[in-house]
Amino acid sequence: MLKYELIPGQLLHEGTITQENLIAPEPCSEQIILWTHEKAYLERLLHQTLTASEQRKVGFPQSPGLTRRELIITQGTIDCCHSALKSGIALNVAGGTHHAFSNRGEGFCLLNDQAVAANYLLQEKLAKKVLIIDLDVHQGNGTAKLFENEPRVFTFSMHGQHNYPFHKEKSDLDVPLNDGIDDDAYLSILSETLPKLFKQVKPDFCFFQSGVDILETDKYGKLKVTLQGCKQRDEIVLSLTKKHSIPCVVSMGGGYSPDIRNIVEAHCNTFRTAFSIYE
Repeated sequence: MLKYELIPGQLLHEGTITQENLIAPEPCSEQIILWTHEKAYLERLLHQTLTASEQRKVGFPQSPGLTRRELIITQGTIDCCHSALKSGIALNVAGGTHHAFSNRGEGFCLLNDQAVAANYLLQEKLAKKVLIIDLDVHQGNGTAKLFENEPRVFTFSMHGQHNYPFHKEKSDLDVPLNDGIDDDAYLSILSETLPKLFKQVKPDFCFFQSGVDILETDKYGKLKVTLQGCKQRDEIVLSLTKKHSIPCVVSMGGGYSPDIRNIVEAHCNTFRTAFSIYE
């Protein structure tokens, strides 16, 4: 998607980041993927043998380039984990592929980058308790299902109640939102919920799914959150991870506003907010 080129370009142009801030990951290894996804499914991705039905559910036709892209995005989130353990925060310009299950893809998602990275942290003993904060407008159904029996990972999804996916999985905490919710109501719910979660879960690592499809301009979102409200959302999350000294990795998630400038500006605000809070 074009936004993945425009976001770093804009951040470089305005001086928010420099080339030294950018990491170019290699594809993720099969061994690490298999800590989260089933072997038969990964082989279908690698050998281009997804069925027509599977491709329809994903929303993309299969191709070697698409599979490689997903492997690179996933490794990017893992690389971000190492950076966050050192500096406190790291952001993947892509990622947030939270509709991918262990054995299938859905909703433009083939591999679940945050789930793979969370399992990597646990497997490598780099974290003991992980909190996944999913604020995309769509429920993180794949993430919820992947960790339904994993007490070391707490999944929190705040999403549109009447939006995709229409069959919701059960996160550890789901906060469904009514259509048309505005800044004040959205930010009030988040401000009340998230601090309690930090006290309850006591994570030593966080992932933040920062989808900008909550915007009022989004053609699929059904919410009424403004660009400024979306930025305040990011400030709430990242101020808490900073306050509690919890390493945080951010993946961009979805954004489908007709004017790509709205999408890029909202995603860039996430980066600007992170740099401001963690400077």
